[in-house]
Amino acid sequence: MSVDPASLRILRYPHPALLRTARPVEDITDETRSVAARMLDLMREARGVGLAAPQVGLSWRMFVTNSGAEDEPDRVYINPMLRDPEGGLEAHEEGCLSLPDVLGDVWRPPTISIEATDLEGNRFTLRSGELLARVWQHEYDHLDGRLIIHRFGQMAKLANRRVLKELERAGTA
Repeated sequence: MSVDPASLRILRYPHPALLRTARPVEDITDETRSVAARMLDLMREARGVGLAAPQVGLSWRMFVTNSGAEDEPDRVYINPMLRDPEGGLEAHEEGCLSLPDVLGDVWRPPTISIEATDLEGNRFTLRSGELLARVWQHEYDHLDGRLIIHRFGQMAKLANRRVLKELERAGTA
């Protein structure tokens, strides 16, 4: 089944594609590169810092990022693996392009390494203790069908209850 990158849109909760575990990308093709380019465009249009393939309806273990830091380029991560978390869990407010108007604290390790494949088929490893480390973990969760609401504590769940109900109603209409 081929993908028309121009037709890709950011899905909103409760779309079922957001809750599925994505499959590894077997081959990096022109289609893969076109989808990655479209995902970067969608991420920028939505003023996001990351976007995972499941968020555009593709069950691919791939995501894109740009944290907005001056020296941080657009980057594509294919079949990523997170490694070597460091430091105690820290809470920071997170949002998600698939959950508009939903914000809450998510606890994550502050420093982590990522190993992934780029669009040329090269494996690379990076380590970050900045916002980028949080973005990697957030997008990686999407590859496993996990959303920020699954990581929220009770207070964040209560604070977002009304918005989530509205998204659920809109998603079933």
